[in-house]
Formats: sequence, C-alpha cells, structure tokens
Amino acid sequence: MFAGPLQELIDELARLPGIGPKSAQRVAFYLLKVPPADAKRLAHSIVEVKDKVRLCRLCFNVSDQELCEYCRDSRRDASLICVVQEPPDIVALERTREYRGLYHVLQGAISPIEGIGPEELRTAELLERLKPAPHAPPVIEVILATNPNIEGEATAMYLSRLLSPLGIIVTRLASGLPVGGDLEYADEVTLGRALEGRRRVTG
Repeated sequence: MFAGPLQELIDELARLPGIGPKSAQRVAFYLLKVPPADAKRLAHSIVEVKDKVRLCRLCFNVSDQELCEYCRDSRRDASLICVVQEPPDIVALERTREYRGLYHVLQGAISPIEGIGPEELRTAELLERLKPAPHAPPVIEVILATNPNIEGEATAMYLSRLLSPLGIIVTRLASGLPVGGDLEYADEVTLGRALEGRRRVTG
C-alpha cells in the first residue's frame, strides 16, 4: 500500500478495462513524474469528455453536438444505414473510404450470458429511423456490420428477422480469413464464413 492519494489513483486506474494492478501502478508513478501542467491537462480532458460528449440523437454515435458529424453531413447517402455495435466500429469503416451512407450504433450486442437482450440495444430506435418520413429519402438498404463472433452473429440474425418484413434490403458484411493469417488460429465463425464465401480459382 502507498500513501493515500497515490493508492487511490492506482485503485481507480486499475478499474479501467485492460489495466491490471501492476499496469495501474506504473501509470500512477509515471503521472507522479510528469510536470503538474501535464497532469492537470489530462485531468481537464477527462472532465471535459464527461461533461461535453454525448450520444447523437439520431444514430447514437458519440458527439459533442446534438447530431454527430455523419448525421450532419448532407453529402452522405441517407438511403443506406450501416448498423454497428460500438462507435469505434464507425472509425474502422470510415478508414476504408468505401462507405458514404449513414450509421446506427446499437451500443452493444445480444449476449444472454451477460444479460443483454434486444431491449438493452438501440433496436427500437433503428426501427423508428426506418419508418417513412416526409421530406426524407427512404432507406433502401441496411448493412449489418456487427462483429463476426457469436454475439455479433446472434445480433445480426435477430436484426435480419426483425427487418425482413419491412421490404428493405438487409445485407451482412462479408467476412473470412484475414490476409496473412494462419488457418489454425482462425475461429469457427471466421472459417465458416470463409467456406461460405469461397470462389472458383482459375489458372
């Protein structure tokens, strides 16, 4: 145990995801060594993000305004909605520069083990967005971009069944073996997708 304030800092850091007690201790001692201005700037940033960052009213991405930058962008294709689990997934998709539609963030995935069902996700809000609205283009396609794991697949299957009666095209991101990956390290979901998406080799 260390002096009161230092131990409190270590305990709080250890509560963060991916940081164990030893990592928390290293970070705490690093913060002890930085100039006071740097420590205050970090503390200010934490307070600022809690005070000013919220969820977008429309798609539930993180934003410092009522609507996020993608929902505010009139140049994006409003007839396409890509459904993702978490806000960082949007960043990954934007890096591809292949998608110019809008997004909808579920804020999680169906996981019975963790007690997360469809009611805990932003599925009701998604259905509301898909209703015809005056002066707005109809949604033609919904892309399910949930993670290719058990929870993501369960969520995609649930959403596809939920959306199919609406007459909207529902698609799923293709997934398979990563380039440079070893077959033995691939999980069964990835391998199954790779087999389903196999193509003829000509040569």
